[in-house]
Amino acid sequence: MEERLINIGIGFATGRKIFSVIARTYAENWNESGLINNKNVNINIFVAYDLNYKNTRPEDYRNLDSRTLEMLDYPFFICNATAKREMAMLVSSGVISRYEAALLFGDGYAKKRNAIMYFAIKNGMDYLLYLDDDEYPLAAIKNPDGISWRGQQVLSTHLESIGEADITLGHHCGYVSPIPSLDFDERLNEKDFQLLIETLSNDIINWDSIREKMRDGGVTYADRDTISSRRISEVAEKDGVKFISGSNLLINLKTDKTLFPFYNPPGARGEDTFFGTCLSEHKVLKVPCYTFHDGFASYPHLLRGTLPQFLKPVKAGNAETDERFLNACIGWIRYKPLLLYITRRSDYEASVKQMRRNLGLLIPKLCDYFGNSGFARLYDELEYYSENVVCHYKMFEDTKAAWKKVVDYLGSRDGSPLSETMYR
Repeated sequence: MEERLINIGIGFATGRKIFSVIARTYAENWNESGLINNKNVNINIFVAYDLNYKNTRPEDYRNLDSRTLEMLDYPFFICNATAKREMAMLVSSGVISRYEAALLFGDGYAKKRNAIMYFAIKNGMDYLLYLDDDEYPLAAIKNPDGISWRGQQVLSTHLESIGEADITLGHHCGYVSPIPSLDFDERLNEKDFQLLIETLSNDIINWDSIREKMRDGGVTYADRDTISSRRISEVAEKDGVKFISGSNLLINLKTDKTLFPFYNPPGARGEDTFFGTCLSEHKVLKVPCYTFHDGFASYPHLLRGTLPQFLKPVKAGNAETDERFLNACIGWIRYKPLLLYITRRSDYEASVKQMRRNLGLLIPKLCDYFGNSGFARLYDELEYYSENVVCHYKMFEDTKAAWKKVVDYLGSRDGSPLSETMYR
């Protein structure tokens, strides 16, 4: 088959000043893997930035250094004004309503990911790789005497497998989980904490995986065999979900399967989980590349070549760590009702009732152990999101319907369908 030009979009939903350093790091990574000088490949970054998250300025994202700009074919920046202009155009053209535009685009990770995918499709991208601004192309492998670090060719690894899939998903290491390592005592024992995790859990956040991470001080290490064997596996569906992450994720935009948007209930997270509920007909492959998640922004010097021999454990008792864990619990409890409603409708009421009982037992212990009355919010959050679950489900369905209208509109602009034969 004659090779054709491949247009690759790299999507960043970002709000950190470190973004320009991240962009340079990945550009050098693509150069090292031979993609920059490949005449059959165009690499374009799509940056949806949030100025309010860390009180940043547009220049923090737009002023990329000359070396980065030399290696990229086109940088596309998406600010709130850009998204609003596009929303107004779609509404005035009769593609979607104002209500539907507000569901798809705006503030929050889900809507910024949608804006990235929209502009990637509009600009003729074949594939879209989502990366986070706190993840680096490195794998940390645990050894008896410390850590060995392996550089990861993230994009090229995804591209090697996407010809056999609709979506490819990489691995994560580092500070992936917001759950700290705990010293259990009479205030909160291991069985109590296991009950909490089971109450909040989905198939990724489960007690077995969490207990292993806690034994490693809250750090997730890369699997040496996965890297060396170049092992690829298909992501199985469980309870109606193919669990993915929102980063280190490549989407084939020219698939003949339906493209779906990201969504989360208002004020919640879980956009990657709800995306995963739409993938029954899609082939999703787990591919052998890692990104290192610097969840506490403790290791920016990794980007400058300083590789620690050991990673600091994440212990409870630190104000920032405890607050991050509380916020994670709130985020999980906010999206758990909708996840149950979608995947286990027949026993939804019984499941929520059991969650109420569990939280009634656990909240006093959590408040005492962490010295933080904020954990009392978990019960009220569960009540609010369970009471509104039907409304949130309707919003999810409306979001998918609106996205189909937008994708159909983009595909009809030049008369060429989005499902054209992709390059393999």
